[in-house]
Amino acid sequence: MLKKIYFVILFSFPLFAQVKTSAVPFLLIGPNSRMSGMGEAGTALADDASALFWNPAGLAQLTGTEVSITHSSWLPQFQMKDLFYSYLNYRKDLPDLGGTFATSITYLNLGEFIRTDETGPEEIERFKSFEYAITVGYGTKVTDALSLGLNARFINSRLAPFGAGQEKGSGIAYDWSFDLGLLYRPQNLIIPLIDLDLEDNFSLGMNLSNLGPTVTYIDEDQADPLPTNLRLGFGYQAEFDDYNMMNVVLDFSKLLVQSGKDLDGNGIIETDRERDYNDPFYKAIITSWMDDPKSEELRSIISSIGIEYWYGNPKLIALRAGYFYEDPDFGNRRFKTFGAGIRWDIYGFDFSYIATEEEKHPLSDTLRFTLSILWDAIKP
Repeated sequence: MLKKIYFVILFSFPLFAQVKTSAVPFLLIGPNSRMSGMGEAGTALADDASALFWNPAGLAQLTGTEVSITHSSWLPQFQMKDLFYSYLNYRKDLPDLGGTFATSITYLNLGEFIRTDETGPEEIERFKSFEYAITVGYGTKVTDALSLGLNARFINSRLAPFGAGQEKGSGIAYDWSFDLGLLYRPQNLIIPLIDLDLEDNFSLGMNLSNLGPTVTYIDEDQADPLPTNLRLGFGYQAEFDDYNMMNVVLDFSKLLVQSGKDLDGNGIIETDRERDYNDPFYKAIITSWMDDPKSEELRSIISSIGIEYWYGNPKLIALRAGYFYEDPDFGNRRFKTFGAGIRWDIYGFDFSYIATEEEKHPLSDTLRFTLSILWDAIKP
């Protein structure tokens, strides 16, 4: 497995990014098996430790202490045993501070590579590539229905200990980012006009993630933006009786990256400087919606839907399914997801599976496994 080629690192990035590219796209990988089994949707659900990723505002709704760990062999179609993704998550409610604290470590191992000279296949050295992020977050209630959350994150991307060709520096970068989340769960909601009473079963979530400066490997002129991402989610929970309940979730997400700009006003993006230009994140939040005609921007929005069925009192067994859709001209990731879970006392185990519509897609047959432990939670 040592005869790998360095382009795998670059090739793997667009698989979980849209046509607009960014650095460190591993920050967009869904970290837990539960939401991954529901079409990668969870912004309005966010009711376990993984809320730190999906929507930090959901932390405010949680009590007790929880630890979870997720592992997955990433891009299994490459058949690279040392290409894997891991996520360690911890959260604890702090009643004296009126909220819940959480932290996580995200790690993507890209494997071992061989560096050769520019004129031939002679081996110079071997090196390992990996990326990781350390996140801390906090969620608190503003009202009984409205919660807010905030994350701060340190990022380290180590693609290679050297530059490409004659470039000075190295393929190692450090950066930081933060997230803002909102979750609305009304105690009673009546839809006007049709007089539909949703009671307390509806939820609305929003998460604006990975806000921060560009990522620099070699020099600032070649810096790439973070994968700033906006997620909007809707959720509905139906309880049929004491032993049967269901969650339905719907997410929409868009990468807020503005790439390329006509700097000289001639109407054409033609120079390397213009092609490589990226607005800072605080501008790209707006300008990323203006790159293309409105119809094109709407097509760049990713949609995902999922359903989760629970049996037991307390919850014992879960079955999950979902669908993830990305426009063919804006990434073309389309796949079905399936999953299941079991809870016993304070322990939980979940797994998820991706079935892509395109044969031999690198994400096809991806499995995620999550082990969680929850204690001292106040049962509703």
